[in-house]
Amino acid sequence: MSKPLKQIHLAAHFPGVNNTTVWSDPAAGSHIEFSSFAHFARTAERAKFDFLFLAEGLRLREQGGLIYDLDVVGRPDTFTVLAALAAVTDRLGLTGTINSTFNEPYEVARQFASLDHLSGGRSAWNVVTSWDAFTGENFRRGGFLPQQERYSRAKEFLATATELFDSWRGHEILADQATGTFLRDAKAGAFVHQGQHFDIHGRFNVPRSPQGRPVIFQAGDSDEGREFAAAGADAIFSRYSTLKEGQAFYTDVKSRLAKYGRRADQLLILPAATFVLGDTDQEAAERAREVRRQQVSGATAIKHLEFVWNRDLSAYDPEGPLPDVDPLLSEEHISRGRAQVRMYRDPIAIAREWRQLAEANKWSIRDLVINTGNRQTFVGSPATVAQTINDFVQADASDGFILVPHITPGGLDAFADKVVPLLQERGVFRADYEGTTLRDHLGLAHPDADHDTGAAPERAAS
Repeated sequence: MSKPLKQIHLAAHFPGVNNTTVWSDPAAGSHIEFSSFAHFARTAERAKFDFLFLAEGLRLREQGGLIYDLDVVGRPDTFTVLAALAAVTDRLGLTGTINSTFNEPYEVARQFASLDHLSGGRSAWNVVTSWDAFTGENFRRGGFLPQQERYSRAKEFLATATELFDSWRGHEILADQATGTFLRDAKAGAFVHQGQHFDIHGRFNVPRSPQGRPVIFQAGDSDEGREFAAAGADAIFSRYSTLKEGQAFYTDVKSRLAKYGRRADQLLILPAATFVLGDTDQEAAERAREVRRQQVSGATAIKHLEFVWNRDLSAYDPEGPLPDVDPLLSEEHISRGRAQVRMYRDPIAIAREWRQLAEANKWSIRDLVINTGNRQTFVGSPATVAQTINDFVQADASDGFILVPHITPGGLDAFADKVVPLLQERGVFRADYEGTTLRDHLGLAHPDADHDTGAAPERAAS
């Protein structure tokens, strides 16, 4: 018996705060005006995507003590944007990154429960931690949390927020106008939590929302991050864009679910993916090369090299050879607030490897950065891209993709118009929404699904 076709999940990442975005392109628009967010969201909803995703940075990145402004700088508050988008969309899920290191469970739970009400059950929370004291300098407790305790706090943060969401079960509001009785249960919203990181008690003031609680996303790739996702997340982002690496990640994470009493279909794996389309594969390949050179200008190439070399390289020609000096090893780093710094644990070895590549391929600094950085995941005609996406999902390298276009706000339009119809023709992507909530789109059960049987509602693992 042949394996049934998996349905593909697609989402849209509003691009920005990275050099994927070509903000200097004449077709690019604002990254802060609401019209850009609205256009992007409406395109995703027109294409029947599961959700829109907003990443969030809590501090502007710096390099050499100055704001790093070669990429997009600044973005409005995530909750404000998502709440506004709830008013101009009807079915599209609304996912936001909110940090568990520098926020408090009550505040975050209240904001997500409110968003779920405002959107009719379409909210999702990407739970992240903050790895650096640099970001923490913005906050009262900046830098106070040792790295090894980040996931401990995140787990308790999520568990505490879940207790707050579940402090209302959904039957408490009577609103009987004849008797003047509003609540059936005068204890609604009562909670008590005592733990290592949080000691709170009181009343949660937002009634049970349409989804019960938001869909939970997680983005960690470490062993701790994978375990955290297996224990309590509904979806995990993946950074693996090749078939073999994707399958390995997929198998590893899914294999961890059983110990928490969960099935494989209760955690979705969704890598981020970039794309370039053309009328033919050759045209798309040529366009992809142009886009990469737009994304990696000469100035960008030098800055990229600087956060590996950890020294000022502004005197070097980006079209010339790599520096012959070695990276500077120091606790103080020239690039602050860049997650990529963590990718280069041994900069001396990286420099040696890059010099060998550059010499063998006769690459300049800019050529090297272009060829060793993240390339577009999917490049080709609409038919080729549709086929490749389907191949990845059917081969269990992912459950779908979060698409990151390089132009805002119209970069998703061509994919929606040309690729999505081909996936629909194959029968692997919906022709229309079948439900109203994000849980419906993702095939996830409502957390109260077993409530009518008298069973206790499920809780996120802590």
